[in-house]
Amino acid sequence: MELETVALAQEIDFSMWALFARATLTVKLVMLMLIIASFWSWSIIIQKIILYRAARREAARFDQAFWSGEPLDELFDQIGVDPKGRSERVFASGMMEWRRSHREDGGLIAGAQARIDRSMDVAILKEAEELQKGLPVLATVGSTAPFVGLFGTVWGIMHAFIEIAQQQNTNLAVVAPGIAEALLATGLGLIAAIPAVVFYNKLSADSDRIVAGYEAFADEFSTILSRQLDS
Repeated sequence: MELETVALAQEIDFSMWALFARATLTVKLVMLMLIIASFWSWSIIIQKIILYRAARREAARFDQAFWSGEPLDELFDQIGVDPKGRSERVFASGMMEWRRSHREDGGLIAGAQARIDRSMDVAILKEAEELQKGLPVLATVGSTAPFVGLFGTVWGIMHAFIEIAQQQNTNLAVVAPGIAEALLATGLGLIAAIPAVVFYNKLSADSDRIVAGYEAFADEFSTILSRQLDS
C-alpha cells in the first residue's frame, strides 16, 4: 500500500504551472491578482529608480550652474519660463515672481519676499507630488498581498479537505496536491509583498532627500533675493 502511494505521488506534477492549473477558480484568480500586482510593483520600482537618478543628476548640474557666479537674470533667460529640470522649475517660479514684483519705475511691490517664497513652495509641492506618484501602490501591495495570498491558501485548503471528505481517502497522494496548490498562493503573496515593502521604504527615503534638496535650494535662493531687497 505504501509503495502504491509513493508511486502515485511521484506521478503527480508539482511544477508551478501544474499547481496553478489544478487550483480552483477562486485560487487561480487570487494568484493572477498577485502576479499582476508583482509586475505592477516592479514597473513602478524601475521607473522610480530611473526617475530619481535623473532628478539627482539634473539637480547637481543646476546647482553647479547656479553657484557658478553667473547673474541670476542671465541664468533665468537661458533656462526660460518652462524648463524641463525640476530644480530649474523651482528656480524659475521664484524668478518669475521676482520679475512680476517690479513696478514699471523699477521699484518693488510690497510683500514681494512672501510671494516669491510661496511660489517656490508651490513648485516644490508639485515636484514632490510627481516624485512620489506610484509609491502608495507599493505600500498597498506590500500591506495587502500577504493577506490576499493567505485568503487563497485558506480557500485552497478548504477545497482540499472537501475533496478528502468526498473521496474518504487521506493518502499523501490525495492530500499533498491540494495543500501545495493552496500554499502557492501564500508564496506568491510574499513574492509580491517583500520587494514592494523594501523598495517603498527606500524610494520614499530617496524622494524625501530629493525634495529636501529642493527646499534647501529655495531657502538659499530666498536668502539671496532678500539681500537684494534689503539693499
